[in-house]
Amino acid sequence: MERIGIFGGTFDPPHSGHIQAARQAIATLELDRLLLVPAGTAPNKQERDITPASHRLRMLEAAAQALPRAGVWDWELRQEGVSYTYLTVRQLREEFPGAELFLILGSDRFLLLPQWRNADEILSSVTVAVLRRGAQDTQEAAERLAVQLQSRGARVSQVPNAAVPISSTDVKRMLAFGCADPLLPEGVGDYIRAHGLYGVGRDCRNLPMDQLEEVVVSLLNPNRVAHVLGCRDTAVEMARRWGADETDAARAGILHDITKALDGPLQLTLCQEYGTILDTFFTQNPKTLHALTGSLVAERIFGENPRVVSAIRSHTTGKANMTALEKIIYVADYMEPNRDFPGVEQLRALAFSDLDGALRLGLEMTMALLRRSGSQISPESQDALAWLNRQ
Repeated sequence: MERIGIFGGTFDPPHSGHIQAARQAIATLELDRLLLVPAGTAPNKQERDITPASHRLRMLEAAAQALPRAGVWDWELRQEGVSYTYLTVRQLREEFPGAELFLILGSDRFLLLPQWRNADEILSSVTVAVLRRGAQDTQEAAERLAVQLQSRGARVSQVPNAAVPISSTDVKRMLAFGCADPLLPEGVGDYIRAHGLYGVGRDCRNLPMDQLEEVVVSLLNPNRVAHVLGCRDTAVEMARRWGADETDAARAGILHDITKALDGPLQLTLCQEYGTILDTFFTQNPKTLHALTGSLVAERIFGENPRVVSAIRSHTTGKANMTALEKIIYVADYMEPNRDFPGVEQLRALAFSDLDGALRLGLEMTMALLRRSGSQISPESQDALAWLNRQ
């Protein structure tokens, strides 16, 4: 009996995480064939902007070249209306009578399976192969669901998943930053560039503020947007108070967290692709890298001037000999209106009465918090505080 795996998704774009997970499924399930099934109109994604089907199909065909015994099955793309999994499974049953079908799902999607249309028909027609991924509580919930479904006669198999956790959203961010090639199967990056997908090739240098805001917001985690806009507006107010350039303050404020959504490994990938050599502190504390990587992106992708780039670079740690703009971005990031913590009102008052005092208080609070948590303090923060205390 032929063993056929069904690995569906939007694949917008296909990336190395998809390929690694698919390779693991082929090996673990001993598949004779793996069908990569690009979704037409997915039930939960009808309102999203999705790359046209023709491009997703071509990218997936390029990506599939890296997989043994794999091919692309475009049946869903050729259908009108919403792509429901039960219809896909039903069609596969007709095209491959007698085959044993394995529906490959990540833990997060598996948890939603009981809510899918005609879920019982799906469960009676396939073995569900669950790729372990996500947080520990997600995996534990998936294991509990597997037991429940098996008690009702469903066939559920757990598949170890060593794939690097990465999302298509991460890949789109890295494409915008010009450093996504390590995350893409061979041929996919070239296709994206050739067709200008995902905004690749757009000139983002020196954008007017309204266009800059639109691009930045699209690259942030949604829960970060209010903070970034608040930081920009606060920085402008502070620049007006302290005689700094208000345009520089606005641009540094809106760009200061441009790479914040990237996790530690992606931060390191960006540095590697930009040819940036890291010191020991950064390699040991990659979560602190967003100030450095943000400054690199501000300079290379957005064409910002050295004053703005330097202010972004020092906005989390500070440094010795800070300019007024650098102090403003550090303090505005700390106390913009969406921040809420003990001492923030004192910091806000100092921000408009004693800029150095506000900077000193911010550094002291940050260093005290790091000491309490047992975290390493940046040498640049220590240099900044020592410099201030010499003034």
